[in-house]
Amino acid sequence: MRSNREFKNQKIKKWVNNIVSGILMVLLISVAAVVIISKASGGEPQVFGYQLKTVLSGSMEPDIQTGSIIAVKLAEDKNNFKEGDVITFQAEENMLITHRITEVVKSGDSVLYRTKGDNNNAEDMNPVISDNVVAKYTGFTLPYVGYFINFSQSKNGALLLLIPGFLLLFYSAFTIWKVLSEVELRPKSQVEIVGEDGEKSTS
Repeated sequence: MRSNREFKNQKIKKWVNNIVSGILMVLLISVAAVVIISKASGGEPQVFGYQLKTVLSGSMEPDIQTGSIIAVKLAEDKNNFKEGDVITFQAEENMLITHRITEVVKSGDSVLYRTKGDNNNAEDMNPVISDNVVAKYTGFTLPYVGYFINFSQSKNGALLLLIPGFLLLFYSAFTIWKVLSEVELRPKSQVEIVGEDGEKSTS
């Protein structure tokens, strides 16, 4: 009975160790992928034709929380957006804004979009020229991950690789120490028993 219990306990420990090691490895690979993709794409990760944008203002709350990342589809036909669409557009040099279209203004061949943040009291001061539209918001958002992405794009972003790496190293060292401790304790757990015939046995 005892040997069966020990076998089951060892099997459970091995199963838990494999799961924890797997999670840490996936975390390490994921962080590495985010950092590498961010650097390779010039700061904006791209997945399957969609671009991930970081939102660091609350103008679109509660739909898009501050610190979220959103998935946007790069604009192809920039003159075909309609009222209610959420677009990402170039407001100034090196400044992108994601707001909702409140009105489409057509004048000959040119198209202008009036926009407004859902959480703002008034429309944006200047209408958006269609050529300045970069992408359309797909509706996919992950809260708070934008802070992580924003840091990964900084000069110290590579330091993120060290966190899961250290966790994996620490857990591996702990596992080895645990195994060695069990090996050392097994001989000590054997207790000598002297029988009536004078013979010694262990248990």
